[in-house]
Amino acid sequence: MATIKFGTSGWRAILGEDFTFRHVRIVCQAIAQVLRQEKLAQQGVIIGHDARFMGEKFAQAAAEVFAAHGIPVLLCDRETPTPTISYHILHHKLAGGINISASHNPPEWNGIKFTPSWGGPALPETTQAIERRILPLMHGEHVKWLPMEKAKGDGLVRMFDPRPDYLAILEKHVDIETIRHGKLRIVMDPLYGTSRGYLDDFLRKAGAKMAVLHHWRDPYFGGLRPEPTPTTTLELQETVKREQAHLGLATDGDADRFCIIDQDGAFLEANQVLPLMVDYLASTRKWQGSVARSVATTHQIDRVAALHGLATKETPVGFKYIGELLAKGEVMMGGEESAGMSIAGHVPEKDGILACLLVSEMVAKTGKGIKELLKDLIHRVGPLYSTREDVTLTEAMQENLTKVQDNPPEIFAEQRIQSVNRLDGCKLQLVDGSWFLLRPSGTEPLVRCYGEASTQERLQELMMAGKKLLQGTS
Repeated sequence: MATIKFGTSGWRAILGEDFTFRHVRIVCQAIAQVLRQEKLAQQGVIIGHDARFMGEKFAQAAAEVFAAHGIPVLLCDRETPTPTISYHILHHKLAGGINISASHNPPEWNGIKFTPSWGGPALPETTQAIERRILPLMHGEHVKWLPMEKAKGDGLVRMFDPRPDYLAILEKHVDIETIRHGKLRIVMDPLYGTSRGYLDDFLRKAGAKMAVLHHWRDPYFGGLRPEPTPTTTLELQETVKREQAHLGLATDGDADRFCIIDQDGAFLEANQVLPLMVDYLASTRKWQGSVARSVATTHQIDRVAALHGLATKETPVGFKYIGELLAKGEVMMGGEESAGMSIAGHVPEKDGILACLLVSEMVAKTGKGIKELLKDLIHRVGPLYSTREDVTLTEAMQENLTKVQDNPPEIFAEQRIQSVNRLDGCKLQLVDGSWFLLRPSGTEPLVRCYGEASTQERLQELMMAGKKLLQGTS
């Protein structure tokens, strides 16, 4: 029998194997039971889906379960970005929301993202409570749902267009006039995902000249996973360069991740873009206080934050931890190396649409390309280079990993270890300012190896030393 477990961003499984209508109904009934126990049921929920195969059918099945438990549902009328759902949870003071989405996973996957009433990704205590409810349902406890026609007739399910209000709230965070005066030429690629009609429509309204690739629904995502990478955005890179655009923008399947292409067609990593955004927004918004980043994200953010008199807070990997800080008003912005960010006053969930718009504003305001802006920033705070590699663990490597975590070496990559950070994995901070992080995957026999240093050569030394450490040859 399949086990349903929530990962860092919900439950995901392969369509037709574990992701079935039965399991979707079970997960939704477990969520409904938790909401009823917390006395939130009457506040209602919002339910959406991404562009995957039969997404709207799974969303309807989810709505039928909540209706059967007396929980009102706003059912989105088309594919919906995850941050849009987060916004409406807060705007309508709902008990929570669901997006039927596997985010950037390959097309054969689907999933359920549950967002509780505070608007950010569900924290472990919430997902654990849901999982406890799932167990008896998997073993035969009755699952109930109300047919859609009756649910609508009883007023428990209402079709809903989430787009206008969400686009309107973005205008409070993005300077439209700056974009208009910049006369930008932008190429956008939603990768067949949910930002269609959101990001492009906003930028057109702001006066940008837009070309949009893959602006239609394709459940196969063109044969690629809907994750903006150097490989999946090749057409975008080539188009930006050929059309002499100022900028290329992309989002993942549910539009919570962003991707930036410079005017010469170069793909920019999130670790390059996030420090620029801190620098630009801290200057233009006159921020005070703190910013947040995950333990695996570039320390260039720390340097830029310090330049503006801001503190930096470090969190475990997973935007839910950054989202919690945003929701509590403890940080002005949060970002992670896997291309997630949001800002204070918006949603405590990563928003790829907002990120793309703020980068567009930055380019319009400065009149400079991203690499030119990076060059200027490095001149002010110094260079840092970062990377990540995933290593498949053998039994022997697993033993070595445990030894390193329990008893880290005093010397690593020919440098003394200044401190060991066990916030999430094992992060070795070296006296020369470089660092190396070993973070085991929670779902696969993998260890994620992250490193950062002031030169590319030093970075390569760190990554080689990390592999030797795992192999027990150092």
